Amino acid sequence: MLISIIIPTFNEEKTILNILKKISTLNCWTEYKDEKNLKKEVIIVDDGSSDNTIELLENNRYLYSKLIKSEKNYGKGHAIIAGLKHCQGDYVLFQDADDEYDPADYSKFFSCLINFNADLVIGSRFKYDRYTRSHYFLNRLGNWFITLAFNITHNCTFTDIYCCYLVFKRKLLKVENIKSLGFEQHAEILSFLVKSGKIFFEVPVNYKGRTVSEGKKIKFYHIFVIFYQIFKSTFKK
Repeated sequence: MLISIIIPTFNEEKTILNILKKISTLNCWTEYKDEKNLKKEVIIVDDGSSDNTIELLENNRYLYSKLIKSEKNYGKGHAIIAGLKHCQGDYVLFQDADDEYDPADYSKFFSCLINFNADLVIGSRFKYDRYTRSHYFLNRLGNWFITLAFNITHNCTFTDIYCCYLVFKRKLLKVENIKSLGFEQHAEILSFLVKSGKIFFEVPVNYKGRTVSEGKKIKFYHIFVIFYQIFKSTFKK
Protein backbone atom coordinates (compact mmCIF):
# COMPACT_ATOMS: atom_id res chain seq x y z
CA MET A 1 0.00 0.00 0.00
CA LEU A 2 1.65 3.19 -1.23
CA ILE A 3 0.48 6.54 0.16
CA SER A 4 1.21 9.59 -1.99
CA ILE A 5 1.49 12.65 0.25
CA ILE A 6 1.09 15.84 -1.79
CA ILE A 7 2.37 19.03 -0.16
CA PRO A 8 1.80 22.35 -1.97
CA THR A 9 4.19 25.05 -0.74
CA PHE A 10 4.50 28.79 -1.15
CA ASN A 11 6.91 30.74 1.06
CA GLU A 12 6.80 28.23 3.91
CA GLU A 13 10.43 28.47 5.06
CA LYS A 14 9.34 28.65 8.71
CA THR A 15 7.39 25.39 8.74
CA ILE A 16 8.19 23.09 5.79
CA LEU A 17 11.09 21.21 7.39
CA ASN A 18 9.16 20.73 10.61
CA ILE A 19 6.26 19.16 8.67
CA LEU A 20 8.57 16.89 6.68
CA LYS A 21 10.43 15.71 9.76
CA LYS A 22 7.15 14.92 11.51
CA ILE A 23 6.02 12.86 8.51
CA SER A 24 9.27 10.91 8.29
CA THR A 25 9.29 9.91 11.96
CA LEU A 26 5.66 8.78 12.35
CA ASN A 27 5.15 5.42 14.06
CA CYS A 28 2.46 4.40 11.58
CA TRP A 29 5.03 3.64 8.87
CA THR A 30 6.48 0.83 10.98
CA GLU A 31 3.19 -0.08 12.68
CA TYR A 32 1.59 -1.14 9.39
CA LYS A 33 4.75 -2.12 7.51
CA ASP A 34 4.48 -5.86 8.18
CA GLU A 35 0.70 -6.05 7.94
CA LYS A 36 0.11 -3.99 4.79
CA ASN A 37 3.63 -3.14 3.58
CA LEU A 38 2.70 0.50 4.06
CA LYS A 39 4.99 2.86 2.17
CA LYS A 40 4.98 6.54 1.33
CA GLU A 41 6.07 8.95 -1.35
CA VAL A 42 6.23 12.61 -0.44
CA ILE A 43 5.65 14.95 -3.37
CA ILE A 44 6.30 18.64 -2.80
CA VAL A 45 4.97 21.13 -5.31
CA ASP A 46 6.52 24.53 -4.79
CA ASP A 47 4.33 27.26 -6.22
CA GLY A 48 6.99 29.86 -7.01
CA SER A 49 8.31 30.56 -3.51
CA SER A 50 10.41 33.73 -3.20
CA ASP A 51 11.82 33.02 0.27
CA ASN A 52 14.24 30.25 1.31
CA THR A 53 11.78 27.38 0.92
CA ILE A 54 13.50 25.90 -2.18
CA GLU A 55 16.97 26.20 -0.67
CA LEU A 56 15.85 24.41 2.49
CA LEU A 57 14.24 21.65 0.47
CA GLU A 58 17.24 21.13 -1.80
CA ASN A 59 19.49 20.86 1.25
CA ASN A 60 17.23 18.20 2.81
CA ARG A 61 16.36 15.91 -0.10
CA TYR A 62 16.21 12.87 2.17
CA LEU A 63 12.92 14.14 3.60
CA TYR A 64 10.88 13.80 0.39
CA SER A 65 10.57 11.79 -2.83
CA LYS A 66 9.91 14.42 -5.51
CA LEU A 67 10.16 18.20 -5.77
CA ILE A 68 8.17 19.94 -8.49
CA LYS A 69 9.00 23.61 -8.97
CA SER A 70 6.91 26.33 -10.62
CA GLU A 71 8.54 29.49 -11.86
CA LYS A 72 5.50 31.57 -10.93
CA ASN A 73 2.94 31.59 -8.15
CA TYR A 74 -0.08 30.06 -9.88
CA GLY A 75 -2.03 29.17 -6.74
CA LYS A 76 -2.71 26.08 -4.66
CA GLY A 77 -5.11 24.64 -7.25
CA HIS A 78 -2.33 24.41 -9.85
CA ALA A 79 -0.04 22.82 -7.29
CA ILE A 80 -2.60 20.16 -6.36
CA ILE A 81 -3.11 19.22 -10.01
CA ALA A 82 0.64 19.03 -10.61
CA GLY A 83 1.05 16.78 -7.59
CA LEU A 84 -1.78 14.49 -8.70
CA LYS A 85 -0.20 14.12 -12.14
CA HIS A 86 3.08 12.95 -10.62
CA CYS A 87 1.86 10.65 -7.85
CA GLN A 88 1.86 6.85 -8.08
CA GLY A 89 0.21 5.83 -4.81
CA ASP A 90 -2.78 3.61 -4.18
CA TYR A 91 -4.02 6.43 -1.95
CA VAL A 92 -3.49 10.19 -2.00
CA LEU A 93 -3.21 12.38 1.09
CA PHE A 94 -3.20 16.19 1.01
CA GLN A 95 -0.91 17.90 3.51
CA ASP A 96 -0.59 21.66 3.96
CA ALA A 97 2.91 23.00 4.58
CA ASP A 98 1.93 25.67 7.10
CA ASP A 99 1.84 23.52 10.27
CA GLU A 100 -1.90 24.06 10.87
CA TYR A 101 -2.49 20.29 10.65
CA ASP A 102 -0.54 17.67 12.57
CA PRO A 103 0.74 14.55 10.71
CA ALA A 104 0.37 12.66 14.00
CA ASP A 105 -3.28 12.28 12.92
CA TYR A 106 -2.31 10.09 9.93
CA SER A 107 -2.78 6.89 11.92
CA LYS A 108 -6.54 7.61 12.22
CA PHE A 109 -6.86 7.82 8.45
CA PHE A 110 -4.77 4.73 7.79
CA SER A 111 -6.77 2.73 10.30
CA CYS A 112 -9.95 3.40 8.29
CA LEU A 113 -8.22 2.50 5.03
CA ILE A 114 -6.86 -0.77 6.38
CA ASN A 115 -9.73 -1.92 8.58
CA PHE A 116 -12.68 -0.77 6.49
CA ASN A 117 -11.29 -0.45 2.96
CA ALA A 118 -12.47 3.16 2.94
CA ASP A 119 -12.65 4.98 -0.39
CA LEU A 120 -12.40 8.36 1.28
CA VAL A 121 -11.47 9.58 4.75
CA ILE A 122 -11.80 13.24 5.65
CA GLY A 123 -10.78 15.02 8.82
CA SER A 124 -12.96 17.18 11.04
CA ARG A 125 -11.59 20.15 12.95
CA PHE A 126 -14.86 20.41 14.85
CA LYS A 127 -14.76 16.91 16.32
CA TYR A 128 -11.18 17.23 17.54
CA ASP A 129 -9.75 14.87 20.15
CA ARG A 130 -7.18 17.13 21.86
CA TYR A 131 -7.24 20.73 20.64
CA THR A 132 -8.40 23.15 17.98
CA ARG A 133 -7.58 26.82 17.73
CA SER A 134 -10.52 29.24 17.94
CA HIS A 135 -11.80 30.24 14.48
CA TYR A 136 -13.06 33.52 13.06
CA PHE A 137 -16.82 33.49 13.60
CA LEU A 138 -17.71 34.34 9.99
CA ASN A 139 -15.35 31.66 8.66
CA ARG A 140 -16.88 29.11 11.02
CA LEU A 141 -20.39 30.16 10.00
CA GLY A 142 -19.47 29.97 6.33
CA ASN A 143 -17.99 26.50 6.79
CA TRP A 144 -21.19 25.32 8.45
CA PHE A 145 -23.30 26.57 5.53
CA ILE A 146 -21.14 25.06 2.79
CA THR A 147 -20.91 21.75 4.66
CA LEU A 148 -24.70 21.69 5.00
CA ALA A 149 -25.11 22.48 1.30
CA PHE A 150 -22.69 19.72 0.32
CA ASN A 151 -24.36 17.18 2.59
CA ILE A 152 -27.81 17.96 1.20
CA THR A 153 -26.76 17.87 -2.45
CA HIS A 154 -24.51 14.80 -2.11
CA ASN A 155 -26.44 12.85 0.57
CA CYS A 156 -23.60 12.87 3.13
CA THR A 157 -23.16 13.54 6.84
CA PHE A 158 -19.76 15.26 7.00
CA THR A 159 -19.15 17.93 9.64
CA ASP A 160 -16.26 19.83 8.03
CA ILE A 161 -15.88 19.47 4.26
CA TYR A 162 -13.18 22.16 4.14
CA CYS A 163 -10.81 20.35 6.42
CA CYS A 164 -7.64 20.12 4.31
CA TYR A 165 -6.87 16.61 5.55
CA LEU A 166 -8.28 14.28 2.92
CA VAL A 167 -7.20 10.73 2.00
CA PHE A 168 -8.71 8.83 -0.91
CA LYS A 169 -8.17 6.03 -3.43
CA ARG A 170 -6.30 7.56 -6.35
CA LYS A 171 -8.25 5.56 -8.93
CA LEU A 172 -11.46 7.40 -7.95
CA LEU A 173 -10.23 10.76 -9.25
CA LYS A 174 -9.38 11.59 -12.85
CA VAL A 175 -7.07 14.59 -12.81
CA GLU A 176 -8.17 15.75 -16.25
CA ASN A 177 -11.70 16.26 -14.92
CA ILE A 178 -10.62 18.91 -12.40
CA LYS A 179 -11.43 22.34 -13.83
CA SER A 180 -11.32 24.72 -10.86
CA LEU A 181 -8.12 26.25 -9.51
CA GLY A 182 -9.22 28.41 -6.58
CA PHE A 183 -10.53 27.63 -3.09
CA GLU A 184 -13.53 25.97 -4.73
CA GLN A 185 -11.31 23.16 -6.07
CA HIS A 186 -11.52 21.30 -2.76
CA ALA A 187 -15.32 21.05 -3.11
CA GLU A 188 -14.99 19.90 -6.71
CA ILE A 189 -12.53 17.13 -5.79
CA LEU A 190 -14.67 16.00 -2.86
CA SER A 191 -17.72 15.88 -5.12
CA PHE A 192 -15.92 13.64 -7.63
CA LEU A 193 -14.80 11.31 -4.84
CA VAL A 194 -18.24 11.01 -3.25
CA LYS A 195 -19.81 10.23 -6.62
CA SER A 196 -17.13 7.64 -7.48
CA GLY A 197 -16.75 5.95 -4.09
CA LYS A 198 -19.03 4.17 -1.66
CA ILE A 199 -17.32 3.91 1.73
CA PHE A 200 -16.63 7.24 3.47
CA PHE A 201 -15.29 7.97 6.94
CA GLU A 202 -14.62 11.08 8.99
CA VAL A 203 -12.03 11.24 11.77
CA PRO A 204 -11.24 13.95 14.34
CA VAL A 205 -8.09 15.98 13.74
CA ASN A 206 -6.28 18.58 15.77
CA TYR A 207 -5.97 22.02 14.26
CA LYS A 208 -3.70 25.00 14.90
CA GLY A 209 -5.20 27.51 12.48
CA ARG A 210 -3.46 30.71 11.46
CA THR A 211 -4.88 34.21 11.63
CA VAL A 212 -4.91 36.55 8.63
CA SER A 213 -1.81 38.32 9.96
CA GLU A 214 -0.08 34.95 10.22
CA GLY A 215 -0.83 34.08 6.61
CA LYS A 216 -4.37 32.68 6.47
CA LYS A 217 -5.67 33.22 2.93
CA ILE A 218 -9.26 32.02 2.78
CA LYS A 219 -11.84 34.73 3.50
CA PHE A 220 -15.56 34.69 4.26
CA TYR A 221 -16.48 35.98 0.80
CA HIS A 222 -14.97 32.85 -0.79
CA ILE A 223 -18.14 31.12 0.37
CA PHE A 224 -19.95 32.32 -2.75
CA VAL A 225 -17.66 30.69 -5.32
CA ILE A 226 -17.60 27.53 -3.17
CA PHE A 227 -21.42 27.44 -3.08
CA TYR A 228 -21.46 27.80 -6.85
CA GLN A 229 -19.00 24.94 -7.23
CA ILE A 230 -20.99 22.66 -4.91
CA PHE A 231 -24.20 23.11 -6.85
CA LYS A 232 -22.44 22.91 -10.22
CA SER A 233 -20.73 19.66 -9.17
CA THR A 234 -24.07 18.23 -8.09
CA PHE A 235 -25.18 17.97 -11.70
CA LYS A 236 -21.80 17.12 -13.23
CA LYS A 237 -21.21 13.48 -14.11
